[in-house]
Amino acid sequence: MKVKYVLLASSLMLSAASFAQKDELKTLKKLYAKDQLSADDISNYKANVNKISGMSGLAEADQVYLNFYQAMLPILELNTAMTKNPNDIQAMAKSLSPANINTMAKGLNDVLAFEKKSGKEIYTADIKETIESFKPMMLQYAYGLNQASKFKESSQVFAAVYNLDKSDASNLYNASVLAVQAQDYDNALKYYEELKNINYTGEGTIYFAVNKASGQEEPFGSVADRKKAISLGTHEKPRDEKIPSKRGEIYKNYASILLEKGRAEEAKKAIAEARAHNPEDTDLILAEANLYYEAKDMATYKKLINEVIAKKPNDPDMYFNLGVVSTNTGEIEEAKKYYEKAIAIDPKYFNAYNNLGALYLMGDDKIVKEMNSLGMTPKESKRYDELKAKRQKMFSSAIPYFEKALELEPKSESVKSILLNAYQVLEMDAKYKALKAKK
Repeated sequence: MKVKYVLLASSLMLSAASFAQKDELKTLKKLYAKDQLSADDISNYKANVNKISGMSGLAEADQVYLNFYQAMLPILELNTAMTKNPNDIQAMAKSLSPANINTMAKGLNDVLAFEKKSGKEIYTADIKETIESFKPMMLQYAYGLNQASKFKESSQVFAAVYNLDKSDASNLYNASVLAVQAQDYDNALKYYEELKNINYTGEGTIYFAVNKASGQEEPFGSVADRKKAISLGTHEKPRDEKIPSKRGEIYKNYASILLEKGRAEEAKKAIAEARAHNPEDTDLILAEANLYYEAKDMATYKKLINEVIAKKPNDPDMYFNLGVVSTNTGEIEEAKKYYEKAIAIDPKYFNAYNNLGALYLMGDDKIVKEMNSLGMTPKESKRYDELKAKRQKMFSSAIPYFEKALELEPKSESVKSILLNAYQVLEMDAKYKALKAKK
């Protein structure tokens, strides 16, 4: 009898605990259903969450919904606080921390998965509405952190919002960009891994139309939204803008971080795998080229850039890049040809003119140093005249490129300084005075 009595007592205790759990969950359900919670309601809500959280033996459904109620607490607190003060930044910062959003994401998504499995949609519609309602506020907070130069915090909020709603991977992309900006490379690597796994490209179309009242062009989320605005008469002059693929940038940054961490083989493997699936993607070829450039393998870099040129023969940037690499490897005549090719394709390519001019002046500092070291003997005077003539020839060759560069960018102080020096060397007094007089 004694053994039976103990078992019966234990059974009663479990039963009582179960009833208690149900009571707290009912209370939480009732409070959650209210349109607006008072401060007292919030305290009651917290007390019930804390009480049931300390109990053991929860059924799967009860645990899922408890996690849901717990996850929603920061949002309910924020809603209550902003009813009193819609601009309560402190309350927003507290409730919309990355930790809270991530907890919310797990709680809400677990309920969505559970209700889909069970076939009983109790909160599914409400959760979708909650995400739709609060996601813009979360993104506004993330953008605000970015504007305040709090890049790491902004990155973490964007990543948390992605966890909340994974249908919009642009937030994960924003998180990766900001993580790099914050030099938070461990998280950046994690975000790029996810972007790779979901095959994110970021390609799309932005739908613009001009607001008649303000005269400003505004973006729309879809063609239908823009069409509606135009039919209402508020907007006009529709325009579409294609968003290019970000795949190459993603792989380039991912590989660069791996390379920085000494994981060069992993970086090469990642790019190679991506190219195997997308052999015609020039962005990926450029990403691979950048990897070899950072690894100081200029021969492979040039080979890959020439692959891009074969596919995009009229891209001046590719020839410019080859010009830079050829300069770095001491192939000066080859570099000149590449810069000239870039200019032939784009006659307004400022950097190509600037770099080409600089090539003709290479070694000028050594010449000046030698000239300054010479004495007054006949032999030294002859050497001085030779160096002076050589220097004048160099500047004569460089001047047309720098003059064109200054024409394209009149505010370039560096180009202006070089030209002033060139005019002095060549004793072009009129040009020197005219340029000197310009502000």
